[in-house]
Amino acid sequence: MPELPEVEVVRRTLAPGLVGERVAAVEVRAPALREPLDAGALRRDLEGRLVEGLRRRGKYLLVDLEGGRTLALHLGMTGQLTLTAAGPERPPEPHEHVVFRLASGRSLRFRDPRRFGLAFTAATAALEADPHFAHLGVEPLGSGFRGRHLAAAASRRRGPVKPFLMDATVVVGVGNIYASEALFAAAIHPRRSVARISAARWERLAGAVRDTLRRAIEEGGTSLSDFVDGEGRAGAYQVSLAVYDREGRPCPRCGAPIRRFVQAGRSTYHCPRCQR
Repeated sequence: MPELPEVEVVRRTLAPGLVGERVAAVEVRAPALREPLDAGALRRDLEGRLVEGLRRRGKYLLVDLEGGRTLALHLGMTGQLTLTAAGPERPPEPHEHVVFRLASGRSLRFRDPRRFGLAFTAATAALEADPHFAHLGVEPLGSGFRGRHLAAAASRRRGPVKPFLMDATVVVGVGNIYASEALFAAAIHPRRSVARISAARWERLAGAVRDTLRRAIEEGGTSLSDFVDGEGRAGAYQVSLAVYDREGRPCPRCGAPIRRFVQAGRSTYHCPRCQR
């Protein structure tokens, strides 16, 4: 499932070719995504408008358009956004649900086999109050993300730290892969209660989250199955994973076998010797 680094990689690879383009037409081929696509609203809010910028909020890609409208896109579990070159019309790929045709002849194509993605428009100025965004927590790569933020959010909780780290109301974009990797980097056991983490360890964890996400972005994201960037290229961070999907392999820090267990319905990987 694309997490923050993958969405940021898509943003960075799409921006050079998409910003400054004008949307010529919107073609909705299959509207049944996690929330049904409103083809009329997409056409009304996009067609004829210039793309002024691309941003990211958590796992959402935000395409800002002239006239104060924003297209919000979420990749769900298997979504892909790729920008194709101008030229002869390419036949649609399976599960290609929306095509945004550009005035230059290129097109932005949204493909999603599992159909958990989203695409909708909203007023740019009112976006933060939209129900999709109003509950979201702090950005982990922003200046407001520090150990004290995590400590304050955990002050009235008693649950394990890994599900807490994946709670989008606390911090956005940290999914299963990067929560496992950051906890390993901070040497914190995924089952440790948030009530038993010191201020110093919270600070270490916040730094590990930032470093893990930044490195994943630099390496193009993690491609374990479906993820590709805006130009159709797979990421490379999967070869750098320390614990995720490495059950039975030696810990890169101490050599002990990596273990896996199910936590909150998700596979959790850790080193039983290094992480306390």
